[in-house]
Amino acid sequence: MLKSWPSTALALVWLLCWAAPVFAQQLPAGAERPWAKGVSPEKQKTSLELFRAGNALLKESIFVQAAEKYRQALALWDHPAIHYNMALALLNLDQPIEVHEHLEAAMRYGAAPLDAEKFENARAYKTLVEKQLSRVLITCESPGATVTMDGRVLFVAPGRYEGLVRPGQHTLLVSLEGHPTTDLSRTLLPGETTPLALKLYTAEELTRYRRHWAAWKPWALMGAGVAVALGGGALHMQSRDSYRDFDTQVSACGGCVPPQGVTDLRVRGDNFQRAALGTYALGGAAVITGAVLVYINRPQPYRVNPGAVESETQAVNLAPLLGGRERGIQATFRF
Repeated sequence: MLKSWPSTALALVWLLCWAAPVFAQQLPAGAERPWAKGVSPEKQKTSLELFRAGNALLKESIFVQAAEKYRQALALWDHPAIHYNMALALLNLDQPIEVHEHLEAAMRYGAAPLDAEKFENARAYKTLVEKQLSRVLITCESPGATVTMDGRVLFVAPGRYEGLVRPGQHTLLVSLEGHPTTDLSRTLLPGETTPLALKLYTAEELTRYRRHWAAWKPWALMGAGVAVALGGGALHMQSRDSYRDFDTQVSACGGCVPPQGVTDLRVRGDNFQRAALGTYALGGAAVITGAVLVYINRPQPYRVNPGAVESETQAVNLAPLLGGRERGIQATFRF
């Protein structure tokens, strides 16, 4: 719904409210005129009767029935002045896009089938309506793809579509059997032209990967476990040296009861051995835990929407920087 449409509608009523009775008196019957070419006098007469019936309904503010009479009249005679009054009926039915179409049709042959003042009114209001609507320029070069907007098929690619739509959010689809459907939502602003270059994406282009943690963290834990285990190996070697020195001292005294200094070598070896076993256990646990986390932290695929792909391509914008004494390139990063 156009927020400013009620005030716009009042403006059109002010511009066109007097058009119907004047048109009823001036409906031309000359078959030589472009808008009457190929239209028989009988069809012109019937169209005029339907037109007058529509005018009577419009005067009583019965807009739906008036619009229907005008449609019937246009089916017999595609006359610019009928389009002119049709725009007024549709205006009151809140159909701004159709109003614009009928104003364009009313102006097709210039002022001749209307009059100069009504023609200028139609042109002024056409400009006013265009400011209330959004214009889209949609292109797609993917052969065979069907492009739809809000459920309405626009064209089969390659092709283009240009037209007016109501401001607000709109959904565009690009579909082709055997390909993922491109689904985009865009919010269009009144009075602006929005170019949209659509395409089909492959499954690979729409696939991204994520992990539970940074890739380096499980590997760092494994590395720490290996380092602890190596430290245990060093302690084990020191334990072995202490036991060897103890055995050497006992053998040197012929199996005597070792003095305190020699006994301390054995105690030292025991301590080093217990520390080595503890570090082996701790390092092994860290390595195993790291290996499990590496498995859990494998990249997991997920699908993104095409809008996210477009955002990625626009993450870095480069532009030349010229002015004064400065020369170079300006980069804009979005993160």
